[in-house]
Amino acid sequence: MTEYRPAYRPGLWLGLFVFGLYVLTLAPTTAWWDASEYIATGHILGIPHPPGNPLFVALARTWSLLLAPLGLPVAVRINLLAAATSTIATYFFFLIGHRVLSAVVEERWMATVGSVCGAIMGATAYTVWSQSTVNEKVYTVSVAVVAATSWLALRWYDRRGEPAGLRALLLAVYLMALGSTNHLMSVLPAPALGLFVLMAGPAVLIQSRFWVRAVPLVVVALSFTIFLPIRAAQDPAINEGDPVCESATGVLVAIYSNGNSGCAPLAESLSRVQYAKPPLADRQAPFKDQALNYVQYFDWQWARGADVSELPAGARLPVTMLFVGLGFMGFLVLWRADRMIFTYIVVLTGTLSLGLIVYLNFKYGFSLAPHITDRAAHEVRERDYFFVASFILWGNMAGLGLAGFWTALSKRLGGGMAYRKAAPLLLVALIPLAYNWQWASRAGDYAARDWAYDLLMSVEPYGVLFTNGDNDTFPLWYLQEIEGVRGDVTVIVVQYLYTDWYPRQLKERTSPEIQRPFEERFAVNLYTASPVPDSAISRASDEILNAVASGRIPEDLRIPLGSVAVSYPAGVFLGRGHRLALSFIHDSIRQRPIYFASAGGLLRELGLQDWGVRHGIAMKLVMRDLEAEAPSDMVQGSPEMGGEWFDVDRSMALVRDIYQYRGIRDREIWQDRSTLNIPMQYQFLFAQLADVAAISGLPAEEVTQLAEDAAAMRIVALGGRRYVEGL
Repeated sequence: MTEYRPAYRPGLWLGLFVFGLYVLTLAPTTAWWDASEYIATGHILGIPHPPGNPLFVALARTWSLLLAPLGLPVAVRINLLAAATSTIATYFFFLIGHRVLSAVVEERWMATVGSVCGAIMGATAYTVWSQSTVNEKVYTVSVAVVAATSWLALRWYDRRGEPAGLRALLLAVYLMALGSTNHLMSVLPAPALGLFVLMAGPAVLIQSRFWVRAVPLVVVALSFTIFLPIRAAQDPAINEGDPVCESATGVLVAIYSNGNSGCAPLAESLSRVQYAKPPLADRQAPFKDQALNYVQYFDWQWARGADVSELPAGARLPVTMLFVGLGFMGFLVLWRADRMIFTYIVVLTGTLSLGLIVYLNFKYGFSLAPHITDRAAHEVRERDYFFVASFILWGNMAGLGLAGFWTALSKRLGGGMAYRKAAPLLLVALIPLAYNWQWASRAGDYAARDWAYDLLMSVEPYGVLFTNGDNDTFPLWYLQEIEGVRGDVTVIVVQYLYTDWYPRQLKERTSPEIQRPFEERFAVNLYTASPVPDSAISRASDEILNAVASGRIPEDLRIPLGSVAVSYPAGVFLGRGHRLALSFIHDSIRQRPIYFASAGGLLRELGLQDWGVRHGIAMKLVMRDLEAEAPSDMVQGSPEMGGEWFDVDRSMALVRDIYQYRGIRDREIWQDRSTLNIPMQYQFLFAQLADVAAISGLPAEEVTQLAEDAAAMRIVALGGRRYVEGL
């Protein structure tokens, strides 16, 4: 096989097809979970959550600048990066498939056809496709690294003993090391590559010229992480972990010890101390349940749209079993083609599946183990994206199996033209394309962006908005940093208040010199511009902020909040985040309106729910004497509807004139069921507004319309019209 000629040109044509498919189904803006964070940090050269992903940030910024002359929105540009990197992965897996099939089929065109089938099945696997249409994570870059490294391993194998082979191996090592500064998924080919080299050409490992070149390459690749402390020192608008270091030595020790020592802020970021995962021996769920979670995600890959259920069963089962069988047939084809390559792929497959199950140590799956009613024992969302490399690889293996069936059937039919007669069998490769389109496509989905817009526009100028998690935080960051919407609003992520760096950042960024002004274009006949507050949200020194700790109150605590004092009895436990939030409210309430992203969460945890007044989907803190008559602009809903207080005029103006609902209203499929709380909040809002509108005497047609809006949102909150009909 040393004379094998790679099918580069057919691979490029295939890549154009796959990239075009991803473009057709591309998200037009941001999405839920981490998409907004990565799009924003990529564009502004910010620092996302630990470990900071410096390679991704640099790639995304460069990519965004290169596409800027096209006039595309920033989000579209960076979403195209996900599409492009997945396409690159597809290209290299096609080359791998072609190399394997060339050893077992009679003609080159047959190897091309078979490997095209596998590449399409891998590229249209549900998770691969859905991760390729929006830059939700950094994993498509790592999948491209995994694919490229695997192809280079095969090139080394075919040219081992030659300078070209050594260069291929060195490049593979360099790519894995560089890819690790994007995400550790990039190094997952290492066990397979190590065993491959030991079995196929161990002599290279005792050659000084290999190590003399490999070690510096790894050192240089890992040094890309220096980006984090350099950029952090420039204080970008998003600077999570704030990994600033005082000495170059501390930086280098942190990098090359993988966060085990050295500069503390950088080391803690690289080792993800913030997330405090338990040791692998301490399983967060029984291993069988963790393995079942992988089975569930595997079941989604090949015909997600055949059954709306999240559980592995129903109409998807025959297709899933078909692809299981095709995949194992692919391993038989690989065994026949080359035992060494077979070993590499088997080890890689095991690392990307079983190895990850062990290493990731997930809790119970989001939609599995319903008998475990404690939601804290479940993952907060589906985690199929962690296995994206496994699914694209299995799709390609299934393609090898399909090619094997095709050639076997053709031989039984007599060979020659029989290959063309048996060609309809290859249409099996289009099953994922047909069944996954609606579930993987993000075309026309503005839900996350419009939710963020609606939430920000609910807040008065210079308001403080406390948020509870990723989905009511990251899209706000995106809108503020990329689209320039309501930068005057101070978004406070409650969970981050438990860190040492975040409270200091909030204080600095709300100082009068840095505070972003309210822009008149967002007044929308609803707000009046006011002067920039003359103080930050906190008057405490950095030393005091750092000293705040969680614990029980030793004696009764009385905190003035505006015109009212709130009391907490001795013995009550207040976390660091709660104490800092109360401090920020106390110091800023007279100059800044205080809002909460929901009626639950922090508002209720602080015991302030009685002072909450709805402004649309946001809750404003209105401190008043609860025994006195409520202001005329406030109406309380009925007890049956929760009894919340509403600023009816403000809320009606927001929902009728200001709010945007693209991708939220009238959805056929709401693909991510872990975010159904978003349309559910609109459903509750419209239902409650119908209630208070009736109480306040608004026209009957207005009340009826609100009730109809609530009913329509209820369908979406259940998963969309098609989802409901499919149950």
